[in-house]
Amino acid sequence: MPTAFAMNEADHIRVSAAVRVSEANTAGEIVTIVADHSDRYLDVALWWSVGAAIAALVALASFPEFYARVLGWFSNGWAVEASFTDGLRLALIVAAIKFAGVRLFLQWIPLRLWLTPGTVKSSRVRRRAIRYFKVGAERRTSGRTGILIYLSLREHRAEIVADAAIHSIVPNEVWGQAMADLMAQVRQGRLADGMIAAVNAVGVILAEHFPRADDDKNELPDRLIEL
Repeated sequence: MPTAFAMNEADHIRVSAAVRVSEANTAGEIVTIVADHSDRYLDVALWWSVGAAIAALVALASFPEFYARVLGWFSNGWAVEASFTDGLRLALIVAAIKFAGVRLFLQWIPLRLWLTPGTVKSSRVRRRAIRYFKVGAERRTSGRTGILIYLSLREHRAEIVADAAIHSIVPNEVWGQAMADLMAQVRQGRLADGMIAAVNAVGVILAEHFPRADDDKNELPDRLIEL
């Protein structure tokens, strides 16, 4: 699937430079990741398809006369005395067609995302951000001061995940302004500017609570990771 917004090499350089500048004043280590999407939501497509099939069965049970007329069309207008088996066979065919049709339409991921509830998207983005954090930043610094800024483009959502030392001191609500700065720029298509704004805001907070020591070392890469 193509990336929703393109980031060129200059954008990567700008974001990486912002990370270095922010880390110059803090012992915190900032990791930045931009992902095209956080989940394929295939289960959502399945549930919509199942729902369409069930709805078709409900319609068949609620309006049997209509479906009887449909059978008449296929028999050149002759009256058809349908048996119980014929009714079950018709129900199966209708449900299968509805299921397959909806599943085919939902191969198009923009539609699949549009039909995915916001709470589900938020949950999947959060889960993926935590997963990346555990792999790339958690316990990777001597003072447990790693922090991830994660942006998932297709879901239009972002997350900030902090390591234990930061999380124990800084409440989650404090990152709200950084998130707002990020999303305000992204909504206007300025992806790099959004990441830079978030990095700057996070850097100010980290510098207040975790000032840089004279012997501090850069323990995590400064470069922007694009997935």
